[in-house]
Amino acid sequence: MIHATLHQLKVFETTARLDSFTKAAEELNITQPTVSSQIKQLTKAIGLPLFEQIGKTLYLTDAGKALLVTCQDIFEKLDNFEMKVADLKGAKEGKLRLSAISTTKYFLPRILGLFCQKYPDIDVSLEIINHEKVINRMLDNEDDLYILSQLPDNIDLHSQAFLDNPLVVVAKADHPLAGQKNIPISKLNNEPFIMRESGSGTRQAVETLLLENQVKVRVRLELGSNEAIKEAIAGGLGMSVLSRHTLQGDLSNSELTILDVQHFPIERHWYVATLNGKELSVIAQTFLYFLIEKSALFTNVNGKRPHAIY
Repeated sequence: MIHATLHQLKVFETTARLDSFTKAAEELNITQPTVSSQIKQLTKAIGLPLFEQIGKTLYLTDAGKALLVTCQDIFEKLDNFEMKVADLKGAKEGKLRLSAISTTKYFLPRILGLFCQKYPDIDVSLEIINHEKVINRMLDNEDDLYILSQLPDNIDLHSQAFLDNPLVVVAKADHPLAGQKNIPISKLNNEPFIMRESGSGTRQAVETLLLENQVKVRVRLELGSNEAIKEAIAGGLGMSVLSRHTLQGDLSNSELTILDVQHFPIERHWYVATLNGKELSVIAQTFLYFLIEKSALFTNVNGKRPHAIY
């Protein structure tokens, strides 16, 4: 390993991450023969094969898997060092990697936009995906910070609640239950329902509450988009449970209404989390403080009515 270069390790890490010599060459802007040559030299320095190719598929060997973990650790430490140097110079520049559940799109891009205006030299990568995919990214240690509304039990995290996320029953404005007060949850029995896709944190919370109260709804549709669900409700296809934040401005046009159903809203919060023991970069720490500060202008975990952050 003493004869391996950082360039060789970067070529290997890119190839292993993309499972392709061709894709690695494209990302690194070098030729495929150069990639092959660098991998060959690194393999010789280590003394063990790093890849095996079966048909057209590239697989990591045990040595390759161990080296990939080592490379990821090395490059993360180098990134952190570069950002610490920039911080010592009085600059905020570097990389920030975030992943968040899909409902955060109603507030997170605004906060992130303000952050990027303040720190224009920061390169931000944001993945807005469902709960299950965020968990998978956690398991692979792909990001600095994770923003989600349901913390996993099987991952050791450091987390902080920073924003309320009440889940409410939403129906078409002319629904027979509209305008009624303190509706028994049993009234939802056999109602046509539009559910989020499997793996959604909202769906898990709704299914748990319905099961606890022995309520069975008729799932008419499964949709992966809150916007599509709202359109389906307005089209008379059924009711649903959505985050109150997804309804900003949508109640004024009288197409949709929130039903006053017992046990709702389901009180949930958004959390910002990082893997326990992970050393946050200067940039990640800066964004963490910024997120908490700006989200307090949007709403808070005590459930006060949200308002614009501008």
